[in-house]
Amino acid sequence: MKYGIAIFPSKTIQDQANALRKRYDPRYSLIPPHLTLKESFEADEETLSETVEELRKIAKETEPFHIQINKVSTFEPVTNTIYFKVEPIQQLNDLHTKLHEGKFDDNQTHPFVPHITIAQDLEHDEFSDILGRLQMEGFNLEDYVDRFQLLYQLDNESWTVYQTFVLGRD
Repeated sequence: MKYGIAIFPSKTIQDQANALRKRYDPRYSLIPPHLTLKESFEADEETLSETVEELRKIAKETEPFHIQINKVSTFEPVTNTIYFKVEPIQQLNDLHTKLHEGKFDDNQTHPFVPHITIAQDLEHDEFSDILGRLQMEGFNLEDYVDRFQLLYQLDNESWTVYQTFVLGRD
């Protein structure tokens, strides 16, 4: 089964992201707005049990932190994806690193760019129009991150929470 690890932002940020995703993200219905910490990986029941234990340990060792979103950005020219750019901070980078070392495979296919996708798979003209409009808008969003989620993928390709891990606690 496929698993992944993500942070779900507050309802306020999810609402802002979803207002755009409804129109500009064909994968809108498959997963709520999120910040991916670890791309999808395969795990069987035995491996999953070990993964959950390691995630508990990482969560306990990681203190909650704040994230800031001040603008939109894009992965152009690689893809026509537009996202809320999460300002990189040490705590977030450290958490990401812990999920790609030790007992975890380093399955990264791209460098870590903290973000929340708001539009993807757009035609070039639509992409340019939306990006230009969103770059003119001001964004000043802050969130308090005190947990992350282990997700699994269902047969219909949607993702759902398997378990939540609260930071700084058992």
